[in-house]
Amino acid sequence: MSPAPREIARQTAEHSGRLLGSRATHTAVPSKEAGEEAGRWSYGAIAAAAASAAAVAAATTATIGSRGMPSEDAPPIASTSSGAEESYDGLSFVSHMLAGSIAGTVEHTAMHPVDTIKTRMQALHPPGHSGSMISRSSLRQMVRTVLQQDGVAGLYRGVGPVAAGAGPAHALHFAMYEWAKEALGGNRQGLHPLETAAAGCVATVVNDALMTPVDSVKQRCQLEGSPFRGGLDAARHMLRHEGLGSFFRSYRTTLVMNVPFTAMHFSVYETAKKLIHQGEDEETLRVQLVAGGLAGGAAAAVTTPLDVVKTRLQTCGAVDPSRYGSVAVLPTLRQIVREEGVQALWQGIKPRVLFHIPAAAVCWGTYESMKSVLRG
Repeated sequence: MSPAPREIARQTAEHSGRLLGSRATHTAVPSKEAGEEAGRWSYGAIAAAAASAAAVAAATTATIGSRGMPSEDAPPIASTSSGAEESYDGLSFVSHMLAGSIAGTVEHTAMHPVDTIKTRMQALHPPGHSGSMISRSSLRQMVRTVLQQDGVAGLYRGVGPVAAGAGPAHALHFAMYEWAKEALGGNRQGLHPLETAAAGCVATVVNDALMTPVDSVKQRCQLEGSPFRGGLDAARHMLRHEGLGSFFRSYRTTLVMNVPFTAMHFSVYETAKKLIHQGEDEETLRVQLVAGGLAGGAAAAVTTPLDVVKTRLQTCGAVDPSRYGSVAVLPTLRQIVREEGVQALWQGIKPRVLFHIPAAAVCWGTYESMKSVLRG
C-alpha cells in the first residue's frame, strides 16, 4: 500500500472507531430525546462511513496495484462524462440504476413474509406479553402463531414502506457498485476479491442511508400486536414521540453489519460465478441464481448477531423505549448477552438464512437479466 492511501485508511479507521464506539456509557433518556441524540450521531456516522468507503477504495487500489495487477500502466478508464452514453459494463449509470431498482423491489416484496418471521423472532416482546422464549426460538411455531393471530395478511405487514424504499435504495446500490468496480479497474482487468469487496462497501454506505429509515418503519409494522395501521401511521408516531433521529437509530449498527455482509456477499458471488461458469460458453441465469444463493446464505449466517442488535435498536421504541440506554453497537450487544445469554444473538438465524438464499438469488438473477435486456 502506498503511503497516501495507508495514511488515509489509518486516519479514517481511527475516526470511524471513535464514532462507532462512542456513547458506550450513554444513559437512558426520554425516548424523543434519545431519538434526536441518535439522529445527531447517525448523521455523523453517514459522513464517516462515506469517508471510510473512500479510504477502502483508495487503499484497495494501492494494495492490488502493488501485488502486480495493473495500476498506473493500466489503460485509462473510459470517460463517463457523457452521462447516458455507455460508460462501463456496456451500460450507463442510469441503466444500472433501473436494473437495480427493479431487482431490489422484486427481492424485498417477494421475500417479505420470511422477513416478518425473522423480525418477530428477534424483537423484544412487550412487558407482560404471554409469548415465551419457546415461541421465539421455533421457526415453525412462529409461523403458526402469526397465521393464527393475523392470518396471511400478517406476513405482509410493513410491505408498503419497503416496496417504496427498496427501489431507490437498490438503484443507487447497484449503480454505485458498478461505478466503484470500474473505478477500481475491475471491469477492465478482471475482478480481484478485494476489488469486489471494496466496491460493495462503497455501495452499501449509500444504500443503508436510504434503507435504514424504511427498515425502521417496516419493522415497527411487523411487530406482534403492532398498533399501526400502516407505514405512514408508524412513521408519524415515530416522528411525533421519538423524534427524527429514531429513523436512523440503527444506522451505525446497520453499517457495522452490512459492510462485512456486503463485502463477503459480493466477493463470494463474483467468485462463485467464475467457478460455476467454467466450461460454459456464456453466463446463464442458472449460474447467477446459484452464485447469488450461495453468497446470500453465507453472508447472512455470519452476520446474524449484528442483525439481532439492529432489530432490537430499531424496534425497542415501540416495545420498551428505555431498554437500551445506548445506541452504540457493543454496549447493546453486551446487554443482550448479559440479560438473555449468547443464544439470543442467534435468534432468527434460520429465517434470516432462508430469506437471503432465495432473496439474493432472485435479486442477482433479476439484476443480471435486466442488464441483458437493457443492452439489447
